[in-house]
Amino acid sequence: MLTTHAYAAQSAKAPLAPFSLERREPGPQDVLIDILYCGVCHSDIHQARDEWGGAIFPLVPGHEIVGRVSKAGSAVTRFKTGDAVGVGCFVDSCRDCASCRKGEEQYCDKGMVGTYSDRERYKDGAPTYGGYSTRITVDENYVLRIPDSIPLDRAAPLLCAGITTYSPLRHYGVKAGDKLAVVGLGGLGHMGVKLAKAMGAEVTVLSTSPSKREDALALGATHFAATSDKTTFKTLAGRFDFILDTVSAPHDYNAYLHLLKVDGTMILVGAPEAPAPLAAFPLILRRRKLGGSLIGGIRETQEMLDFCAKHNVASDIELIPIQKINEAYERMIKGDVRYRFVIDTASLR
Repeated sequence: MLTTHAYAAQSAKAPLAPFSLERREPGPQDVLIDILYCGVCHSDIHQARDEWGGAIFPLVPGHEIVGRVSKAGSAVTRFKTGDAVGVGCFVDSCRDCASCRKGEEQYCDKGMVGTYSDRERYKDGAPTYGGYSTRITVDENYVLRIPDSIPLDRAAPLLCAGITTYSPLRHYGVKAGDKLAVVGLGGLGHMGVKLAKAMGAEVTVLSTSPSKREDALALGATHFAATSDKTTFKTLAGRFDFILDTVSAPHDYNAYLHLLKVDGTMILVGAPEAPAPLAAFPLILRRRKLGGSLIGGIRETQEMLDFCAKHNVASDIELIPIQKINEAYERMIKGDVRYRFVIDTASLR
């Protein structure tokens, strides 16, 4: 076993603090990765504070992991020592169900194995620990190649925020010339803008904060509208082919559905904690559709990384030492980050 430095929450009410864990020695199909950077996702806060229930403590968060291979198992064929690689939201799945066979492991019938706060399927049920640590051992089939042209620190959030927005844009058929609105301009929203713009869509950002106008346009949006101004919903009624809703705070889905054209589609990737009421008429009267999406599989995540490399897309980040992680959590809750914190894990060494 490999003793590894990390930061962990010992309970739902405890701040993150230094922690030591044991990583397994790489088996024949494993790679051992020296972690260089780890993005900070809002779901890290939910899990570390057990806001969704079922968290496994001690809990080492982090599922936006980028580093370099330090050792490859004897049967590994896809990676070698020194390769720049990434690990996203899951590290295993059943490998045999229809979803896994299609390369959509995120929808595994038996449940994907989360990168942290989960149990290893084939390793005696040992808890999984995430990327707020100096190294991790992962089966090569759940590891991504990071293209050379993407800065490694700015690549980290692509492993969650990037694929969470890329996958539904592809699945629901967003294409050049489509009019698309992105609701919310946070970690997910800013990636939605960049990716949709790279796909050729005409992007409008819808935000409660008028102060985000300049950022939205700088990120690639053509238009910006403040939803705190209620006339916005009248002015933009029937305007969009697609709406990508990235907001995890409670809000009125019905109001946004009225902004879709006939046959328009609204896609949910944000997850408010409380159920939201949904009226039938905004859907029925214009044959609109409401859908959702959960990250992406390994195949599609690699496709997304290659797309980002081709179109010069990367996350906008604020690089922090691990010692500032609790402060970063409080700032994230206040929306005080442009647009993703990334931990420099050299601070753990």
